[in-house]
Amino acid sequence: MPVIKNVLIWDAGRRDAQYGDIVTGESGRINAITPPGAGRGDVLFDGAGRCMALPGLVNAHTHVSMTLLRGLAEELPLMEWLHQRIFPAEDKLTPANIRTGADLAMLEMISGGVTCFCDMYYFMNEVADSLLDAGVRGALCRGLMGEDEKRIYENLALAEEYNGRDGRVTVQLGPHAPYTVPREAVRKIAALAKERNLGVHFHWLETKGELDTFRNEYKIEPADYLESAGLLEVRELILAHSVWFPTEQLARVARDNVTLVHNPKSNLKLGSGYAPIKEFLESGVRVALGTDGAASNNRLDIWDEMRTAALMHKGYNLDPTVAGAREVLKMATVNGARGLGFKDVGLIQPDYMADVIVIDMDNPRYVGCDETNAPEFAVYAGSSRDVRAAFVAGKPLYRDGEYLTLDKDAILSRARADRLALVRN
Repeated sequence: MPVIKNVLIWDAGRRDAQYGDIVTGESGRINAITPPGAGRGDVLFDGAGRCMALPGLVNAHTHVSMTLLRGLAEELPLMEWLHQRIFPAEDKLTPANIRTGADLAMLEMISGGVTCFCDMYYFMNEVADSLLDAGVRGALCRGLMGEDEKRIYENLALAEEYNGRDGRVTVQLGPHAPYTVPREAVRKIAALAKERNLGVHFHWLETKGELDTFRNEYKIEPADYLESAGLLEVRELILAHSVWFPTEQLARVARDNVTLVHNPKSNLKLGSGYAPIKEFLESGVRVALGTDGAASNNRLDIWDEMRTAALMHKGYNLDPTVAGAREVLKMATVNGARGLGFKDVGLIQPDYMADVIVIDMDNPRYVGCDETNAPEFAVYAGSSRDVRAAFVAGKPLYRDGEYLTLDKDAILSRARADRLALVRN
């Protein structure tokens, strides 16, 4: 049986970390956590007591193929960013571009310890094939705008072909946002999702203008909108951003099938604001972390999101206990996995899938890291640069700078050519 040996293990299911071996089975699940050196089998990685093992990180809201649009639209408010720069650039993208952008994102995410992601875009079969070839997990939906039946059909076809594939794909329906999809169309999409036992991935209250629109034009409160549209009844509801969610309404979405995805860096960069994480947590809402796309964030780096989330809310609330490292790591692992429909992912425990990343502690920033403070070191001192290995279902995807499922040079060559062509056109 494959074994990750002699590593300091932490996940959100335990208070203190422990040194041990992670023994996996042929099914890709964790069979046992043993004392260091007691695990028997083929060695996948030997941490030699100087590495930390964490669950693979989850990027719970992104648009991976936007890696090709990185840097095209800088320092603009969201609506200008979308309508003046991003939507026109997206009109030029081909299925081949989408695959190249997705492959480029896989390089970035895997080397940074992200083993699972949630994506909304189009030509999503290209993203699904990229995901499957790379060896990671993903929750996918076709972005839906207006009342376009053709796009809805594409999303349902995506679900028919890929939902549950290899145990590594879940598919949701993807109404883009309340300001791009009419309310009646959202109702129909929610009903379809419930009928087909699918989730819904929705951009939600990213800017103050959206909250003003609900109250001044729609004459309805956000939580009432969700309930009346039937969105609270779907298998999983992923509400990306939620920056302006009225805090007095949060108790109504504190449900096991609802996840609010905090995207701190994208929201800061676009000047959208900051989600009320203190109130999210106090209300019992499940919170996950996402980067948004590389065109708005510039990085697909969940380590950046963890550190930013842990710091910004302390400063805003004048309270160093808000968004603690352990809570933020929970957002970036098991909360994200469950929100995306993966119920046996996100913890390093027997019977969970062996989605594990290994972090190098043999550097100056980890001096003093031990069993009692490992999560704090990971969040406040850690970096995506520290990732030495990534495994999904016990299969190695990345180890000491080498991609084991991807051809880095070929992907970079295609990406440079595609980006150049997009800019020239």
